[in-house]
Amino acid sequence: MGEDYHGAVVVVCRDEAPRLATVRELKRRYGADYVVVACIEAGEVPAALAAWGDPPVAAFLGGLGPEDPDGLTVLRALHAGHPGALAVALVRWGAWETARPIFEALTLGQLDRWVYAPEGEADEEFHRAVTEVLEESANRRGGGREAVVMIGERWSPRAQHLRDQMNRNRIPLGFYEAASPRGKALLEGLGLESPALPVVVLRFHPEHTVLQDPSDLEVAEAFGLFEPLDPTAVYDLVVVGAGPAGLGASVYAASEGLSTLVLEAEAVGGQAGTSSMIRNYPGFPTGISGNRLAFSSYQQAWAFGSTFHFMRHAQALRSEGGLHHLDLSDGTSVCARTVVLALGASWRRIGVPELEALAGRGVFYGAAVSEAPAMRGRHVFVVGGGNSAGQAAVHLSRYADQVTVLVRKQGLAATMSDYLIRELEALPNIDIRTRVQVVGGGGTDFLESFVLRDLDSGAETEETGVLFLLIGSEPRTDWLAGTLARDRWGFLQTGTALMSGETDPAWSLDRPPGLLETSTPGVFAAGDVRSTSVKRVASAVGEGALAITLVHAHLASLVSAPG
Repeated sequence: MGEDYHGAVVVVCRDEAPRLATVRELKRRYGADYVVVACIEAGEVPAALAAWGDPPVAAFLGGLGPEDPDGLTVLRALHAGHPGALAVALVRWGAWETARPIFEALTLGQLDRWVYAPEGEADEEFHRAVTEVLEESANRRGGGREAVVMIGERWSPRAQHLRDQMNRNRIPLGFYEAASPRGKALLEGLGLESPALPVVVLRFHPEHTVLQDPSDLEVAEAFGLFEPLDPTAVYDLVVVGAGPAGLGASVYAASEGLSTLVLEAEAVGGQAGTSSMIRNYPGFPTGISGNRLAFSSYQQAWAFGSTFHFMRHAQALRSEGGLHHLDLSDGTSVCARTVVLALGASWRRIGVPELEALAGRGVFYGAAVSEAPAMRGRHVFVVGGGNSAGQAAVHLSRYADQVTVLVRKQGLAATMSDYLIRELEALPNIDIRTRVQVVGGGGTDFLESFVLRDLDSGAETEETGVLFLLIGSEPRTDWLAGTLARDRWGFLQTGTALMSGETDPAWSLDRPPGLLETSTPGVFAAGDVRSTSVKRVASAVGEGALAITLVHAHLASLVSAPG
């Protein structure tokens, strides 16, 4: 009977009033799409689900309060049998005594969210929370609407790149392996016998546009993103990069009336956009995925009037006559009175040739969220000790049998937030190995094994599993060498660092540079690309916003300049 439903929402609560109110509201609002199961005790759940044909469980809502003092224990036990479901504490409003146990459980990864039981009919705060739970559950399980269909080889670097780009841009995507029955049927239905893979079908187009092994530019053009720019236009501001800093800058600039163009070579969000869950960003007490946070900021900037130009990257910067010209990878150029460089950074490469050759085939840089479901039944190794590595390990633990975090240092305390360390230590299928380094490995079509060296003893062991590498970042500033002052690692120098007299190029004006101003007046840097920046999403957004204050001051100086 459960085959016509998206899944089940199971309520387990001994307290009658909140249980009845919750079940009533769930059935009224979601009953057409989800089986709503009500139980007083956890032991009733298997039979109740069996009566509906054992549909997959989207979420468990477990009571917590005087009648359910063991509610968190019950939820943990239920979740262990259905790891794909979300564990949600159900509490009465005003039950403040439940707050500390809930926060502790969230920190330790033993709970996903909490909701207040509905107080009356059409309790929209309750339904907003439930909708977010169901959306997250659907994202974890996959499926649903497929605006784009891709048929290709699972471990093809090109297919992986396109999947990652579309997932990061929140494009509803269905992927099918070309050799699978479904993949073969789709290709046959398209009349393709020996296509160049991957094949991308844009179902949201009336004509269902079909692309074979498309380039990024071809995808952008098919999506309608390849909009020509007016070569005579002079923007108040060009923002280079749509990560947290660039999005912060574009929101504030456009909202304050500046004509704003944003250039993004890949997907909105930068490295932060690949984080499965950010729990320390202000305003989101139960956390938010980096992807959702970035895409919401993108929509906000777009709504205020920012223009976005995708799949092109800046290649050169020239400044003359108070204007700045950016040459782009598609052969065009844009002109602006000010520039904010929010280029972010790319993942540092491991530098082992045998492993570099297997990138995308068992060796992944970054969180590679789109590949997480394919890790079921595998042993995954996450290399890195920062927050991004911790977040990736937590996310991958929902799919992989075992996750091992590999760290060069003695521990994680100096590089990772405390809440993440505690969560890693609490999750049963995650372990942490310190003072180790990956030094070799190999495979033919997929990573078969890799070599791990103990940095204290020098002993080497051979391990089998999949590698996710998050080992620091490198700024994307090679194209600015000789144009803007950089530190020895390539990060852009700004503000007082330019007054040392030792930067190349040197600061050229009598006035001091602005806090985020680079060695070229009117060109600013924000976020991870800036030397000495704090590598946090909130600080990057803040720098993007601060940059606009400096942009206004620079524009005002241009207006008041003599002549």
